[in-house]
Amino acid sequence: MKDRPLIEVAPHRLTLCAQPETTVQAACARMREAKVTALVVTDAEGHLLGIFTGRDALFRVLAEGRDPALTPLHEVMTMKVEALGPRDRAIDALHLMHDGGFRHVPVVEHGRVRTLVIRSDFRALERAQIEVEDEIFAAIR
Repeated sequence: MKDRPLIEVAPHRLTLCAQPETTVQAACARMREAKVTALVVTDAEGHLLGIFTGRDALFRVLAEGRDPALTPLHEVMTMKVEALGPRDRAIDALHLMHDGGFRHVPVVEHGRVRTLVIRSDFRALERAQIEVEDEIFAAIR
């Protein structure tokens, strides 16, 4: 699992993207509809500009008394985003998340966002690996 390329960790995820001028309210509505906890903020060509998460909504908007209907993402998104490439290893993303204290890592190729890997993706991989090992042990018995 740890040596798997990142693009295999979440290859088919529809990654939610928004423009920097999108309001927090509109972004949160889209996140709720898609049942995700983050979206990437991109320019018109899909280049990564930042990331907006539920934590950003809580700490940078609600806790500061800002109006979500009037606040654009570019004012409250996380701009210093650590991204990896599709062929970087899963373990690199796990280290990045652990060291940085965040849950999402955009996967970028040729400057454009391909997908968003989230911490829970690795739990799913772990469960799948355990199932494979259980099948092997059952066959051996």
